[in-house]
Amino acid sequence: QVHLVESGGGLVQPGGSLRVSCTGSGSNSAFVAWYRQAPGQQRELVATISNGDYTNYVDSVKGRFTISRDNAKDTVYLQMDSLSSEDSAVYYCSTIQSGTVYWGQGTQVTVSS
Repeated sequence: QVHLVESGGGLVQPGGSLRVSCTGSGSNSAFVAWYRQAPGQQRELVATISNGDYTNYVDSVKGRFTISRDNAKDTVYLQMDSLSSEDSAVYYCSTIQSGTVYWGQGTQVTVSS
């Protein structure tokens, strides 16, 4: 059973930084994706990291967000810099194991002055 837990969300001012974490047995050396969902919006893929640590980002966050992992801690991180109000959303991590998609419960990120 894969269990993912996101943490690290909160309130940050525009232009600030925040790092959210995704911890769980399913994140170790596996493909992991970060998604986000703002109120009234569809869930959006933000960044991915493969089991070979190749990374990809949606265009809107390239150069501002960095996805990385620490296998010793079973954790995947999403470092978010130069945040704007458009980045406000609930951030979810997700992985696929044996054909089943697993999601965490999400962590709220609010960018506001």
